Order: sequence, then structure tokens, then C-alpha cells
Amino acid sequence: MDCRALLPHELPHSTPLIRDFTENFSHLAAFYAHKPEMAAIEAYARQLQFPVERRRDVAAILREQNLVLGAGPETEKNLHRLENGAAAIVTGQQVGLLGGPAYSFYKALSAIEAARELTLSGVEAVPVFWMATEDHDVDEVRHATWFHDGKLQSLILPPPAQTGIPAGKVLQGSEIEDLLRAIQGSFAVQGGEELWEIVRFCCSPQDTYGSSFGKLFAKLFSSQGLILLDPLHPKLHAIGAPILRDALEQRDDLNAALLHRDKELEKAGYAPQVKVTSKSTLLFAFHQGKREVLSASDGKFSFGGKSTARSEVIRRLVQEPEAFSPSALLRPVMQDYLLPTAAYYGGPAEIAYFAQTEVLYRKLLGRMPVLLPRADFTLVDPKAMRILDKYKLKVEDAWLGSQALRKKMYASNIPKKLARSFEGGLRQIEKSVENLHKSIREVDPTIQGTIARAERRIRYQVEKLRSKTGQALDRHEKVIESHALFLENLLYPHKGLQSRNLSFLPFLLRLGPGGLGELQRLACPKKPGQHYIVAIP
Repeated sequence: MDCRALLPHELPHSTPLIRDFTENFSHLAAFYAHKPEMAAIEAYARQLQFPVERRRDVAAILREQNLVLGAGPETEKNLHRLENGAAAIVTGQQVGLLGGPAYSFYKALSAIEAARELTLSGVEAVPVFWMATEDHDVDEVRHATWFHDGKLQSLILPPPAQTGIPAGKVLQGSEIEDLLRAIQGSFAVQGGEELWEIVRFCCSPQDTYGSSFGKLFAKLFSSQGLILLDPLHPKLHAIGAPILRDALEQRDDLNAALLHRDKELEKAGYAPQVKVTSKSTLLFAFHQGKREVLSASDGKFSFGGKSTARSEVIRRLVQEPEAFSPSALLRPVMQDYLLPTAAYYGGPAEIAYFAQTEVLYRKLLGRMPVLLPRADFTLVDPKAMRILDKYKLKVEDAWLGSQALRKKMYASNIPKKLARSFEGGLRQIEKSVENLHKSIREVDPTIQGTIARAERRIRYQVEKLRSKTGQALDRHEKVIESHALFLENLLYPHKGLQSRNLSFLPFLLRLGPGGLGELQRLACPKKPGQHYIVAIP
């Protein structure tokens, strides 16, 4: 694949923190445990100690989960390696419709490639994908944007009848069949039938967002042996209960440490990603099936509209660990308590909140994995490449916005200039005819009728020329508008990066069976944080 790499400062909407994390890490070193590089992963993995019994118990649960999701023999091999001492290269994402935005797939590829390279260096490693099934904001995951024939198609499932339910438990329902019918035509290409069968199998009315996402990733990453983890499993909550309990018992000290960290970040010029207040805790509680925020006030915890003594909440956690789940800041610590994590691949928002979570790692776990930015891509199909070449543009020009893009397209296109020149010439002809009419009338007023008829004929021809010019210009402008819209839909959809706003499946249709492997090779852990502009077939 032809590609070129960009750094975060060359991308739209990048934040100071993510730019410094990749390009000036020394500015941020105080907020993370390791430098984001492959050497740090290898060094950390070699000295990582992890309880054998916990490793075995978690691997048994993951074997059960991945078998249900339809994982293949390569995943079973990796589970066996995990049981026998391999480190985990972890990533994760909310369980979105049709696999979520494209970057969900890029996260998986990042973890797979890093695990492969770490193994080649002599340290056994396996890729693990944490499916964020406990997140209860279903509005974030029940939609997808589908790119086909230059157009964007919005795919949306209705909201669940009850709010606050973890996304991993929400059925997609019969409406998923209507949605699949709406995109079925996209798969009418060479090799599309196989992917269509996978999508149909993974997106049934009986599937939840969690099971649908898991089955899809299990199928598509079968040959790479990706291990999927669903944190909703009650046994995982039971194993992770000590972390949840510590977070409750040490709530005041942890909250003070987080508030102090927020001030440190602000002093350094960075905005904290996750808001922490004096009433914040690090847990959610399940109340009548809903995931409720657990707050602290006056020595008590409250959720579901009721205030409860801390000792009573802790007692309930000990008895029912599955009734509690970690917040965004605590989830990484819970994850790395359950897994022998050597490295985690995250997006910009995750990298930002890990700067806050670092204090929790130190106080609750005593270790923190290497954090690296996931690989990211903008995929450019042949039609887009032709349009870019025609107007002498780069992908970055599409990120400038509609007005700037069109200005560049007109500036590089000759017919627009010719049309303006021709219009000026027509106005000059009209002016000349008017002057000639005036001069002749002064010489011989008797031929005024003849002059008037001649003038009408000339004006008729001028208007005819003007009309044809206008039609030509209109056609020309429509072509430019069509080309600009195509570029915006593909390269800057909804005024954001392609990887954040478009479904990956239409691109996978173009890439074909070997496409994931080619992108995986570009997701090189030795060059973290780069954004690749990739020409695809």
C-alpha cells in the first residue's frame, strides 16, 4: 500500500496533550510511568510478575467467552500462551453498532502487531481486546455512518426502552434487519458475499450490542488470534473485587489525589479529560438493572436516589461484586489487575485520562503498563485519488473546511478563469455596439431602424453566447461541488477524521481478505502516534 505518515500536530482537532505525548514526551513524563516506545514495553514485560492462580482463572473465563463468540484455533493457542506466562498487549473500545467507528479496528490491529513484535523479540505476548460492555450510554453506540458511492448513510437503531442499561445487555432487536437491508447493496462487489454473510451472522435481532460486536471481531480477527474480554461476566467481577473494594475504602485519599493531579495538569497547560469533583467516586452501582453513578457526601455513598452508609455499600460489594463496575478512571486499573498487561493502546481521550489514572495505578496496583497511541489511518480510494490529482490537492486540504477546499479547487481549475474572461469579453461587445449605435445615429438618423435591427441581432447572439457560457459554468461548478462533496464525505465526514466517524466495513470490502494484514503491518509499535494516509484499491 502507498502511504505517508503525519504527526498529531498536522491533524485537525488534535490537543496539546496528545501532540506532546507523541512529539515532546519529556513535557508529560511526570504523568506516565513509561516512555511510549517498544523498548519500554519489552523491558516492562520482562520484569512483570503476575499471580499464577489469577492468570489461570481469568484465562479460563476468557476461554469460555471466546468459545461462545466463535473464536478460532489461533485464539485458543493464544489463551494457552496467556495461561503459561505470556504478557498481554491490551486495547479496548465501546461495543458499537457494526463494530463501531473504524478506529476500533485500528486499535485491535495495533495490539495484534505489538504482541507479534514483542514475541519476536523473545517475550511471549498475546493481544487482548477489552469490550466496554458495561458502558450505559447506548446513544453513543447505536449509530454508524456508512460510506458508499460517495455518499454518507446514517444507520441508527432505536434507543432501548429503559435507559441506564449496560450496552452489552441491550438487544439490537428486529430493527437491525431493516438496517442490514439498507446496506446490503454495498456488498454486491467481488468478494463481498463472504463479508456479508459474516455481518448477517453477527448482527441478528437476538444479539446484544456486546455479542454482535464480539462475534464480528472474533470472525474478522480469527487468524490473528485476538482474545476478547467481556467485563460483564460475574466471575471477572468476583476476581476484581479487591480493586473495587480498595477504591471504596480509600475513596477520600484517592479523590484528593485525583483533584491534586488535575491541578498539576492544568498548571502544565493541559485540561483534565475526566471531570473529578469533591463528590466523585470511582465506581458505578447497579440499581434495579440500571447503572447508577455512585457519589460520596457526608461520609455516605448515594446512588439510585438513596443515601447509604459506606460500611453497608462495602458489605454489598463483598457479597455482590457484580453489582458494581469501575468508572472510566478506574477501569484501566481493574483491567490490569485482571490481566498481565505490558502495554495498552488507546485513543487521544484515553491517553489524556491515563494521565489522571496514573495516581490510581500507584496507590492501588503498584504498577502501570506502557501506554501507546493506537495506529490511525485515513484510507483514500482510487476515485478520491483522481480528484485530488485533478485539482492538485492533498488529503490535508479536505481538513481545512468546505469553503477553503472549494477555493483551492476553483483556483487550480482553468475553466473557471476562462468563463470569467469570456463574460468580460461579452460585456465589452455590448458596450462597443452601444457606442457604434450612437455614432451612426449622429451621422445619419434615417437609418436608425436598420441600426436597431442590427443591434437586436447582435444582442441576441451575445445573449445566446452568455446563456451557453452560463450553462457551461453551471456544469463546471456542479462537477466541482460533486467532487468537493465526495472528498468531504470520505476524508472529513461530519467535520472530523475518517477513522472517528465512518464504519470500517465499507473499507474492508475494498481492501479484501488481505487488507487487514496490510494495515496491521503499518501499525508498527516502533512508530507510535503516526497517522497514515493510505491509498487503497
